[in-house]
Amino acid sequence: VSGGLHGVGVSCVNALSEHLTATVYRLGEVWEQEYEKGKPMYPVKKVGETDKRGTIVTFKPDPTIFTQTVEYSYDTLASRLRELAYLNRGITIHLIDKRTKKDDGSFEGETFHSEEGLKEFIKFLDGNREPLTKEVIAFEGEKNGVPVEVAMVYNTSYAENLHSYVNNINTHEGGTHLSGFRRGLTHTLKKYADESGLLKNLKFEIAGDDFREGLTAIISVKVQEPQFEGQTKTKLGNREVTASVSQAVSEMLTDYLEEHPEDAKIIVQKVILAAQARHAAQKAREMVQRKTVMSIGGLPGKLSDCSEQDP
Repeated sequence: VSGGLHGVGVSCVNALSEHLTATVYRLGEVWEQEYEKGKPMYPVKKVGETDKRGTIVTFKPDPTIFTQTVEYSYDTLASRLRELAYLNRGITIHLIDKRTKKDDGSFEGETFHSEEGLKEFIKFLDGNREPLTKEVIAFEGEKNGVPVEVAMVYNTSYAENLHSYVNNINTHEGGTHLSGFRRGLTHTLKKYADESGLLKNLKFEIAGDDFREGLTAIISVKVQEPQFEGQTKTKLGNREVTASVSQAVSEMLTDYLEEHPEDAKIIVQKVILAAQARHAAQKAREMVQRKTVMSIGGLPGKLSDCSEQDP
């Protein structure tokens, strides 16, 4: 599934390149075409035979367009390729930097590969945070034609750490798929907690934020015709995706909770603690505000605080 909006990916790269070569390995043959300043140097031609499949695109940025710099950041490339390896488990991506050599004559480089995909990604993102459950919760399925993959784990921290992707694109600002995840998570955990009797002694409502305190989660969906808000593609706008993701998360998370009652209890207890802390903080804030208002306005007569006067 492509993430492109207008099909201009390689066209734009070609237009902004001093030189570009496209080599295609297909049906046992190798085909090639070169471009200079966006224009073809010759028609597509067959240059050999092969048992490979795929495409290689080599390009050199045009310094007359990129006047400030044409240098690539190794760290930026490594971060993005590592992300892609986690999102597409089983593939192998090689990054080789041939700009400088090491002392032994080799080039700087890394290989990115993940067999567990999002589960490994969660462990990488969580780093040294202490998880509450032994295993990362991971599930995948499809609802209304939208493949949904989720990995999540609760830790002892108080921060909410959610990452969302559409067709391998990092949607930093979230969107309808993230809204669907939040809705499905809240509905499922609240329903499970109510039915299991874990909330019977709680005297106030649990808020949506309570269900996500200390949660690290990755939501990855595939959408046939993604509609992004803005050209930066940082927020998904397809309204139908909300319901698809919410239903998928509800069904798959319900199955997990029923099959892992101990983990379910730990998670609900974490949610209850978050709610109690929020409620206590709210009460304390209200008390401070009330005291402040009373001290500013003053109290008449016998209701005012005692004061000491030096006779």
